Amino acid sequence: MDKSSAGISGQYARSGNGYNQPNGQAPSSRRGRYRHATVRQWDTLPRTAPRHNEFYQSSGTRAYQHLQCRSVNTAQDFNALIKPEIMDDLVRKSNRFGHRYDGRNHGQYASSIKQYTSASKRPLNRTEQSQLMRLLQNFTATRSWNWRSLTTTLHSLTSAGVFTLHKPLDERVKLTQTILLSTLLDAIIFKCNQKPPARDIDARGIANLLWAMAKLVDNGQAQTPELKEAMAELLTLVNAQKDQFIPQHIANLLWAMAKLVDKGQEQTPEFKKTVASLLPLVNAQKNQFTAQGIVNLLWAMAKLVDNGQERTPELNEAVASLLPHVNTQKDQFIPQHIANLLWAMAKLVDNGLERTPVLNEAVAALLPLMNAKKNQLNAQGIVNLLWAMSKLVDNGLPTPELKRALAALLPHVNAQKDQFIPQHIANLLWTMAKLVENTQQQTPGLNEAVAALLPLVNAQKDQFIPQHIANLLWAMAKLVDNGQELTPGLNEAMTALLPQVNVQKDQFTAQGIANLLWAMAKLVDNGQERTPELNEAVAELLPYVNIQKYQFIPQHIASLLWAMAKLVDNGQEQTPRLKEALAALLPHVNTQKDQFIPQHIANLLWAMAKLVDSGQELTPGLNEAMTVLLPHVNVQKDQFNAQGIANLLWAMAKLVDNGQKRTPELNEAVAALLPHVNSQKDQFIPQNIANLLWAMAKLVDNGQEPTPELKEAVAALLPCVNGQKDQFNAQGIANLLWATAKLGELIELNLAISTFESLVYRISEKLQFSQEEISMSLWGVMVCCARLSLDSNANKNNVLEKHMNDLFTRLENTFLHNEEDQRTIVLAASWLGRACPVVPHYQTTISNTQADFRDHLQSSIPSLKIEEEKSLNSLPPVDLLLTDHNMVIEVQGPGHYVGGDFKTRNGSTLLKIALLQKAGFEVIEIPVNRLLSQDLMKPYIDQIKTRIGIPPQEHGSVSLKRGWTDAAYVTGEEHLAERSNPAKRKKTGSQ
Repeated sequence: MDKSSAGISGQYARSGNGYNQPNGQAPSSRRGRYRHATVRQWDTLPRTAPRHNEFYQSSGTRAYQHLQCRSVNTAQDFNALIKPEIMDDLVRKSNRFGHRYDGRNHGQYASSIKQYTSASKRPLNRTEQSQLMRLLQNFTATRSWNWRSLTTTLHSLTSAGVFTLHKPLDERVKLTQTILLSTLLDAIIFKCNQKPPARDIDARGIANLLWAMAKLVDNGQAQTPELKEAMAELLTLVNAQKDQFIPQHIANLLWAMAKLVDKGQEQTPEFKKTVASLLPLVNAQKNQFTAQGIVNLLWAMAKLVDNGQERTPELNEAVASLLPHVNTQKDQFIPQHIANLLWAMAKLVDNGLERTPVLNEAVAALLPLMNAKKNQLNAQGIVNLLWAMSKLVDNGLPTPELKRALAALLPHVNAQKDQFIPQHIANLLWTMAKLVENTQQQTPGLNEAVAALLPLVNAQKDQFIPQHIANLLWAMAKLVDNGQELTPGLNEAMTALLPQVNVQKDQFTAQGIANLLWAMAKLVDNGQERTPELNEAVAELLPYVNIQKYQFIPQHIASLLWAMAKLVDNGQEQTPRLKEALAALLPHVNTQKDQFIPQHIANLLWAMAKLVDSGQELTPGLNEAMTVLLPHVNVQKDQFNAQGIANLLWAMAKLVDNGQKRTPELNEAVAALLPHVNSQKDQFIPQNIANLLWAMAKLVDNGQEPTPELKEAVAALLPCVNGQKDQFNAQGIANLLWATAKLGELIELNLAISTFESLVYRISEKLQFSQEEISMSLWGVMVCCARLSLDSNANKNNVLEKHMNDLFTRLENTFLHNEEDQRTIVLAASWLGRACPVVPHYQTTISNTQADFRDHLQSSIPSLKIEEEKSLNSLPPVDLLLTDHNMVIEVQGPGHYVGGDFKTRNGSTLLKIALLQKAGFEVIEIPVNRLLSQDLMKPYIDQIKTRIGIPPQEHGSVSLKRGWTDAAYVTGEEHLAERSNPAKRKKTGSQ
């Protein structure tokens, strides 16, 4: 959010006029009441002989003197101020007394201008200012003026709006302002530096001058070297006179310092020292501040903290001492006060202030007042209040009172929509997005407010500064991400803003660049078309990632990498600009590794995995970035939410699947996360469940050991599938069917069947399955049918074969451009007995172990006809085919088992065995780790002899007492187990 907007506007920051005059007169008759700090008028000196530096007043009555003692409310009053004879008289007096002239008449004239604007309840308008400037061309301050005249003149003219920069700028007015301001500042600097020090410098004057200078900057005046020097001189005086400041001075001084910092004033050691000297005075005089003073002080402290001021014990004490007075003076607050107080408290909380009971009470005291006075709020007040309430909700304060206050305020957005300036529009939409993000509720009132604001974006598109553009697009993306429909109004607003990104591309801050690329990626991910304007905006921003790479904080780095990955995932070409931006960011992952929070870590690893999956090379820079992040997964394992766990395991599985080594750090990260799958199983949404099971299947497929923790995680997730079966999309269904099948015998058969039955009916629904998703689903259903066919005790499921047939038909009508899809349809055609639309091509590899076993088998049975790597019925080649006996021998390497454990067969292995059996072949499986020597091979060769009817030689082998007549396939291990334990024979072939 725009910092400058989230606080007090000029019209709210009045300094409070409740301090009584010594003579008991009403404040309005003796001092100005417009806006902030006021300068008390001094009584006219008696007509006695002038002392040093004094002179007699003119005996003639002047128009500007009349203005100080009567009501000012007509055009005639202003005309009285701009009579040429007034300035002629001032010039004559200045010339007459020369270096003895102390400026009092000039000060009185400046006061009369302020009196006019105070009575008019507005500053000078553009026309009035222009007319007055003709006179002020001859209004010159000199170093002879006394302190009172200098402070009165600068404060009064600033209050009245004499130095305000109206647009379009009038060069004549600007020149007069510059010259007049320069003479005043020169005289003030001279006065502050007099040796010995001037005796007339007082606390009130110091406070009023600093307020005036802050107001000058707030109204658009540049912080010139003269202005900075004058401020530096005054800051020194604040500390020297700190004991003389009354409550009003303290409030105005801190307000001024906060405003100056907010406008770019450097927090120099002298500046910090001044703030530090004032804060204890707040606590000391806490019971004497008016309602306006309390508002200004809390606003000032919030603004200082927001601009980097340390929350020292003194500042915390000052805040704590004021909060109880919010409640006691609540009836004195006008609507602007309420808005600014809630803004200040929200800002302080957002910057780390503890939500104490006193603060909660202050908020609770203000909310009913806001509701009661909501109709009196202006546009700025509405903006500040909504921002404040969204921040309070963001920081954990969604009380019923606050929700009611929000509901009461939202209709006023629509009612006052024509009063909002660009800054308001940007901040309001940002606020709406934040509210939706934190409450997950798009109420009718909020939707109406958004709908009212969107047309204003288009209408005022040329007036948004870079920060507004970034905040607006961020807000639109966030709203859409939380369920806001991509309405024509939202599309028009976005379309209007995108060209402005290009126009102002070199003015965006690091945060702006990060927010913009995140927003465009998020919009595209939620269905926004990648229009030429959007593509151009992305392309124009990418070079600035490299330019500003040293300005990015951890959050920016995570958001940018996520955005680039998302854009690529949605069709963005990996251009040289994108690759350069990526290469520029990756080293900063390493340098800032200790500052990433869990969400950042999850997003970063997800982004790296997604980029690699989309063709990004595993460069040394990317490998290094990933390597430094993995240990932080283990360190912060207890802090990841459900989404983070799902993203991390998916990312690690995807990286491994794309060639990343399974390093000790990666294995540790996986092991650290798996127990949290079980503990957070109730928090996973359907997409998380599908991604997690896919990830675990992929990791196992790439050699991950099926540890007890992994088995528990799988077992914890599968029941969740049935509970959320109606919520999975096509990709989720395909991933689940594939993963459940791939894990093979790791999942108990009944649980696997139950999972399939809860999902397959969705395939026939009108879901848009991609070709890849159809292929994955078809393969998964085949494996499930294979498991059923291999278990003699299982009930066969014709429904599954019906779905298999439907999926086959859908896949054969597509262009099968990759080998994996081709092989899947070949397997399905074999199972279903249908014509195969493609001719498969298989690569064959004969391992040394397989060749050794074949040689020993052949030498043991010379007459045996053995074929190697033979493709049967278009199926993948078998290792050894005993042609005359319709027998297949499969030498199973670790890739045929879950995690390579040589015990738990995976889905691919089970499917191949079932297809061979269905084609009439008898299958013998021998784990490769059982064939490492001739001694280990011999029992298997003997069993094959027995199986084909050749008695084994009588050299210590034990013949089977029965053949494998009741089994279509058997593993070598089962065979050997049967020999050593005849009781197991009954179970042969039953799995």
